[in-house]
Amino acid sequence: MSEEQDKARVESQAAGQGQAQEKAMRDMILRVTLTTDARDRLMNIRMVKPDLAKSVEDYLIRMASGGKVKKPLTDDELKQLLTSAQQPRREFKITRI
Repeated sequence: MSEEQDKARVESQAAGQGQAQEKAMRDMILRVTLTTDARDRLMNIRMVKPDLAKSVEDYLIRMASGGKVKKPLTDDELKQLLTSAQQPRREFKITRI
């Protein structure tokens, strides 16, 4: 049993290290791709809407790895990207008869 437990522990540590390396790589790419204000805004959004932040981060990483980002995105450019990434809200109008 202890061999199986050791093996499971080693595998979980390896998976944890892989996730840590991936997170470090993402952070490095985002550090180069975004200005400090834009990074701060993305961190705030990550706290409130993690799925939106993840999709925007994935998009930025794809753009950066494709060579389409020539200069760091500013806060205003990130705002535009965020508004285009969000689902449009539905307006409801209630009329009473």
